[in-house]
Amino acid sequence: MKDLKNEDIFESQFIDKYLSEYASISSIVREALPFELLATVGGVIAGIILSKMTNELEMIPGLLVIYPGVLGLRGNISSTLGSRLGSAIHMGLITDIDRNNPELVNNISGSLLLGFIMAILLGVLGHFVTLALGFESAGIFKLVLICAISALTSGVILSFVAVLLAIGTFRFGFDPDNVVTPSIATIGDIVSMLMLFLSAKLVVML
Repeated sequence: MKDLKNEDIFESQFIDKYLSEYASISSIVREALPFELLATVGGVIAGIILSKMTNELEMIPGLLVIYPGVLGLRGNISSTLGSRLGSAIHMGLITDIDRNNPELVNNISGSLLLGFIMAILLGVLGHFVTLALGFESAGIFKLVLICAISALTSGVILSFVAVLLAIGTFRFGFDPDNVVTPSIATIGDIVSMLMLFLSAKLVVML
């Protein structure tokens, strides 16, 4: 009975410590606000990259249709990866960048595979939606190729960034849940647009 009481006291102290360090309103706002502001700036930068894709948008019919999907796809998957990494770090399952850690490897591998599968589906869907809207399409092959290349390249980059951010912020005393998701969403917009731009240029040259 005494051990049970001590355990309850320890749990109560742990909860109070957690609420004061990680879950207080001031800590949430202090940690998240700068990254939310960066997220807004990141959206503007992604729009600037899109404005530079005028030639590719004209030369590859259907590219404009898949663009929102590519942007949302990579950001959503990578943000989910960041959240999962944050949870695993809080649970003590991930403490460092270790290629032999199955929790880390499985999360990254699953994210990359999911992104690749959805990229193929997005390319196919983009082709048929473009035709259904009465526009000419560049074809399934080109659209799928653009989606697949941009998804794989941006996926690798963002997975690496998510791991560094999640582990790094936790080591510096920040809650990864407040930092990683908005950061990855921002970086994901920029990286996805840049990789889409480069993939489209590559396909145009083929």
